[in-house]
Amino acid sequence: MANEIHKNDIGTEFRCTITDQGEIVDLSTASLVQIIFQKPSGSTLTKNASMYTNGTDGIIYYVSVSTDLDEVGKYKIQAYVNIGGSEFYSSLGTFKVHHNLV
Repeated sequence: MANEIHKNDIGTEFRCTITDQGEIVDLSTASLVQIIFQKPSGSTLTKNASMYTNGTDGIIYYVSVSTDLDEVGKYKIQAYVNIGGSEFYSSLGTFKVHHNLV
């Protein structure tokens, strides 16, 4: 992720590392990986994510497109994975989207 994220940024990469009790979760057999964003207004976006490598490192990522970061303020982020029919959610994270000059 960039050091500072701005409204309407396109191409910002969001990475999530999935752990369970401090141990990396092997996602190589996951049937679905997603990243959920909650905007400052409370609306949510659920985006399909990709494996950063082959899934054994527990890292998934998503790259923002237009309209993803269309609000200024504090966003929440959470990963979701489905492995073998079991559903798991990560801890919540936060990030701030800043104003632009124009």
